[in-house]
Amino acid sequence: MAANQMRGKVVTITSGKGGVGKTTTTANLGVALARLDQKVVVVDTDIGLRNLDVIMGLENRIVYDLVDVVEGRSKLKQALIKHKQLPELYLIPAAQTRDKTAVSPQDMIQITNELRKEFDFIILDSPAGIERGFRNALAPADEVLIVTNPEVSAVRDADRIIGLIEAQNKGPAKLILNRVKMDMVKRGEMLSPTDVTDILAIKLIGIIPEDELVVSASNNGIPVTLNETSKAGMAYRNIARRLMGESVPFMPLESNTGFFQRLAKLFTGD
Repeated sequence: MAANQMRGKVVTITSGKGGVGKTTTTANLGVALARLDQKVVVVDTDIGLRNLDVIMGLENRIVYDLVDVVEGRSKLKQALIKHKQLPELYLIPAAQTRDKTAVSPQDMIQITNELRKEFDFIILDSPAGIERGFRNALAPADEVLIVTNPEVSAVRDADRIIGLIEAQNKGPAKLILNRVKMDMVKRGEMLSPTDVTDILAIKLIGIIPEDELVVSASNNGIPVTLNETSKAGMAYRNIARRLMGESVPFMPLESNTGFFQRLAKLFTGD
């Protein structure tokens, strides 16, 4: 994409609580978009608790971080770490040891405006919760994706985040429902995707099934999207295509086609 044709898009990945798979989602969407020939930078905004570098297998290549750029010790290009397998994918890591107030919302707007000139997608991995880091990640967002699990506490926290996003005129956010176990849904032991979207009243952009390959992939620094046999990997690739404007049907997580016809309506708004 030529810089003078179109500005890059900033997508913020957030959640109401930790542990729902937000950083894993950021890494995998970055990989999936890069595989679709998009030039992508993923930015870890969780100062003091960086993890995105580990999931992407880049932790040993960090020289400069986000705070170094903000405080002038590094140029932006010096902080960019190129992915080993995907030349179109880059990471800007968070600072591990600095105070969370080292970066402001205005800093993030300035940095992402510079990145827009070079990248098709700038994906921001927001810290969980509603503190300064969340406001930093939200400030430059063109689109916000909320990651939640189909659990009552996670959905309640996601509902709170939706209100904050709308208050900042950054909505409507879209929903990624992570770690869905259809056998538990059928037994009534887990909220269904329909239950969650009824509660939150936002559009669903993706459902990630529970997949044991995700944990081993993250531990090995190889995002699961690179595994062609993984159902979760396929779900992330489908979300990436939807972010690019494609109409992609939800993949079946079970043989109940009627359930997925209802899901398709949730996505299309029909």
